[in-house]
Amino acid sequence: MMVPAVLLLLGALTAVTAPRLLARADWPDREPVVALWMWQCVVAAVLLCCALSMTLSAAAAWQAVRGHLFAPAPRAVVEAYALGTHGPWAAGTAVALACGGMWSAAMLVREVLRTRSGRRTRRAELRLRAPLLPGEEPGAGRLVVLEGERPDAWWLPGTSPRLVITTAALARLKGRQLEAVLAHEQGHARARHDWLLHCSSALAGGFPQVPVFAAFRDEMHRLVELAADDMASRRFGRLTTALALVELNEDRGVFGPCPTPQAHVPQRVNRLLAPPARLTAAHRLRLTAAAALVPVVPLLVTFVPGLRALG
Repeated sequence: MMVPAVLLLLGALTAVTAPRLLARADWPDREPVVALWMWQCVVAAVLLCCALSMTLSAAAAWQAVRGHLFAPAPRAVVEAYALGTHGPWAAGTAVALACGGMWSAAMLVREVLRTRSGRRTRRAELRLRAPLLPGEEPGAGRLVVLEGERPDAWWLPGTSPRLVITTAALARLKGRQLEAVLAHEQGHARARHDWLLHCSSALAGGFPQVPVFAAFRDEMHRLVELAADDMASRRFGRLTTALALVELNEDRGVFGPCPTPQAHVPQRVNRLLAPPARLTAAHRLRLTAAAALVPVVPLLVTFVPGLRALG
């Protein structure tokens, strides 16, 4: 019964090597959308390795699981997996991986509940600071202007999404700069970047000792901003988008020598002012296809013994 062990080894190898290869590559900053897809495929492959290994380990350890899993399969397929030759590790592996799966689900539920609670709080603050006018219906407008001394703009997702911008931002941003900021936030909304951030935060929070999940979370936060910058710059120009970023963030000290939580903003501005050359369409297509093949490898490892037996 080697397939579960091979799957676990494959998952560990993917979790170790893929982040290092992506960190050394120079193309993720040039093609953040492709990089987002690549990261999702890598994490999906790691999770798929664990799920398939858990399933086969449980089938090897318990006859009841084996009977349900291989009920329609010919006898040759069952013998190809050598489920009857498992050692004492099969049950422990299945239980450990099942606990990991349930913990992941619990962390995702916690992240969703925490996010909903935060949204309810922000919406309550929004209603307090920007109450509805007489005759105005809830959810009628997607743009909300708040009185504020600090220039800021953000997208508040949910059942009735809102694009919020402060009066200081309206006063500071000139012409197309304001449109670029709005396009940036709308880019987050169209691509549903909030779901990527929630899933990556849930995995990183649930398994803080697993480096691939921490790298996944950090890269998601960075790459979604680059992708939204590109969406805005394609409509309003890179210089306009860069100036809008500077106007929104120059009072926060992000351009000074001391590190801040928004330390990535200067890199984003430099990237917009000196844009790296994009990859060719053929190169992007090859990278996208290669990323899609990463989760296919665990499936091949799992099904090849059975397919060989049938052949």
